[in-house]
Amino acid sequence: MVAHRVGEPFGTLVLAVAVTVIEASLILSMVIVGGREHATLPRDTIYAALMIILNGVVGVCLLVGGLRHGVQSFRVEGANSGLAALFPLATLSLVLPTFTTTTPSGTYSGSQLAFAATVSITLWAVFVFVQTVRHRDYFLPESAAEDLDVHAAPPTAVQAWASLALLVVSLVAVVGLAKVLAPAIESTVARAGAPRTVVGIAIAMLVLMPETSAAVRAARANRLQTSMNLAVGSALASIGLTIPVVAVASVALGVPLVLGLEEPKDIVMLALSFVVSAVTLGTGRTHMMQGAVHLVMFAAFLFLAFVP
Repeated sequence: MVAHRVGEPFGTLVLAVAVTVIEASLILSMVIVGGREHATLPRDTIYAALMIILNGVVGVCLLVGGLRHGVQSFRVEGANSGLAALFPLATLSLVLPTFTTTTPSGTYSGSQLAFAATVSITLWAVFVFVQTVRHRDYFLPESAAEDLDVHAAPPTAVQAWASLALLVVSLVAVVGLAKVLAPAIESTVARAGAPRTVVGIAIAMLVLMPETSAAVRAARANRLQTSMNLAVGSALASIGLTIPVVAVASVALGVPLVLGLEEPKDIVMLALSFVVSAVTLGTGRTHMMQGAVHLVMFAAFLFLAFVP
């Protein structure tokens, strides 16, 4: 209701921030309780979120939209703006800690962590300014008339404010329930005999379900612009907001934090996802073949997570 009231691209921003609040609360609840045992959980969750969004969400949207409508289009300027911020953010957060020498592999020193957190929130804020103010037209459908045809009448101001209040209440409730849900996720993964990194995948899949559903519905309705706004915006929020939160928690609570990807296969998969995403979103026109490629990469990510 809130997203519908404020319209694009503010609507996708509302959903991205709400999802990131849930993600950060789940991560913090498990890290604070688990201590050193969960030092890699923020890394695993952020990495999983990126792979799910760039390959799973984008792949399903392109495949569903391509099967239904053939060729779909979106504003390439908006997608490129998001990718231009996403690639260095992911590298600074997930790759460089593996190669720095001040502290053990995979970790940042206090000053390095502060720098990474500052850069993350700054780039995210600049992207939001570009998306909502300076170049808002880059994130709107090319045909405004077509976009109005597929939308219902927006809710009234009273309905929107009531929905905003309920959204805040719901997010507070979810943050409280995170402490109950976290042990359930861990025990389920342990009973399945899966690697510990699967906990991060489970958290990422859980929090991204609403956003994925919204993106796929938009692609089916031939509104791929909304799907791309959701996908790129969520990936940026996942890093730009989560990294500063876990960094502050790590320093304030003395909780160890390992951010760098330690397995070469994970770095290779991340780099491959960047390259394919740049090719897929670099023309502003997509079809089902590109969706199939992204889904194959997503399947490889899941398979290698369970069979490393």
